[in-house]
Amino acid sequence: MTADVETARLAQAMSAMPEVANRYDDVLREADAPRRLWEMATADARDGLLDDRPLYWARLKMLQAGRHQPSDAAERISRGCDVDWPSKGPAALVTGFDPFNLGRNVAQNNPAGVAALALHGAVVAGVAIRAAVLPVRFVDFDRGVVEDLLAPVLRRRPVLVLTISMGRRGGFDVERFPGRRRASTKPDNRNVRAAGTASAPLPPPGLAGPEFLETTLPVAAMTSVRGRWPVRDNRRVETPRRGSFAANSLAELAGKVSVQGSGGAFLSNEIGFRSLWLGQAMDATARIGHLHVPSLV
Repeated sequence: MTADVETARLAQAMSAMPEVANRYDDVLREADAPRRLWEMATADARDGLLDDRPLYWARLKMLQAGRHQPSDAAERISRGCDVDWPSKGPAALVTGFDPFNLGRNVAQNNPAGVAALALHGAVVAGVAIRAAVLPVRFVDFDRGVVEDLLAPVLRRRPVLVLTISMGRRGGFDVERFPGRRRASTKPDNRNVRAAGTASAPLPPPGLAGPEFLETTLPVAAMTSVRGRWPVRDNRRVETPRRGSFAANSLAELAGKVSVQGSGGAFLSNEIGFRSLWLGQAMDATARIGHLHVPSLV
């Protein structure tokens, strides 16, 4: 299998942090390596090893070996995307993302991925939590990785679908108004950039819907929590005519073109939009929305 940009970083990662990149080498030799990778990573996180990087680099080793392709069932399983939904009782899904910005710092982790791994299998206030970790790759989003994950889950009537990603320093952001279009020039993990730009934002291929949607998360309850970091109700969006501003309501955004949603113009914003739009299409009862967790670097 010809190495792509992601797998080409493996040698650098193994040199820079061998204890991280090689942690699951023994697991890769097992017959059911994809499932065992997910089980080991979530078990490690629950035991206090709060690091999503060993799973990321082990998955790339699995792909580099040529036994699996990035879009096949093995990758889905190693990401937790074949959700083992509880047979009874209330349940919630939390999703994180892979590490990214690896071209600048190959040792980068993603606190959103860490949170997803640590929460998988937990029971909070009687709600059973399941988790998955999604790729930072435009091609997977274009192929429907979000919808393929969420549609079966939404049919099971979860109480919550919370997508999370790494955000700014200093606090959490509940993203109030995700937008439909891509406008970021930031590369994904394969160094692919979206076609859209700030001056010419474009919707992802085949993604219908309005320009903006509004989260159904319990924002007031979330922002009332007091802790180490504040929880903010982020209403800041961008449109071509008004530029950047804090929107008061979804009605205020009617008829406007999205340059950035409150979650930005990259895949964090997009997963928030896709989740809400699919929830509307499926008449979901779950609270759905996106949360940016604090960056720790």
